[in-house]
Amino acid sequence: MALYKNLEEYNLEVTEEVKKNYTSIIKGIGEDVEREGIVKTPERAAKAMQFLTQGYEQDPVEILKGAMFAEDYDDMVIIKDIELYSLCEHHMLPFFGKAHVAYIPNGHIVGLSKIPRVVDVFARRLQVQERLTHDILECINSTLKPQGVAVVIEASHMCMMMRGVQKQNSVTTTSGFRGQFEKQETRNEFLKLISSSLS
Repeated sequence: MALYKNLEEYNLEVTEEVKKNYTSIIKGIGEDVEREGIVKTPERAAKAMQFLTQGYEQDPVEILKGAMFAEDYDDMVIIKDIELYSLCEHHMLPFFGKAHVAYIPNGHIVGLSKIPRVVDVFARRLQVQERLTHDILECINSTLKPQGVAVVIEASHMCMMMRGVQKQNSVTTTSGFRGQFEKQETRNEFLKLISSSLS
């Protein structure tokens, strides 16, 4: 299982199998799979799907362990406005937004780029926002064993915007807190910091 990489080489066997399925889907909706603009679509879609779900082949725990450093710092560390893109497992339509992650070290810190990478690993799977929030939270909590972890995700869901209720301006917010962030004072400090601009 890879630590973390952007997928550029595709499994030919998987690509061929998924390509066949996309060909059937395109035929099934009444489109001509031999039309010039469509003829290569099944292969492109198969590769796109592998890219969008590459998180299944990556290990978020190893990503964190690979950049943990002993450090006495024990104040809040926040990485906010982490862009995320995922696929809803119910309709396989995108949802996208921002994640805000904080932790309070307990003897170890982690390389700052690793937190967004953990977000990406879990986002690049078929997901629901609630579980995505929980997955990120529990991975950081169980691996770093900090004094506390907080995760807030704000996302827009294409399954609500393009179909169903068709509400284009709705945003879904989910959150999770462990350890020190379960205390109201610490939680409020975190929420205030992610909602303010420090520039």
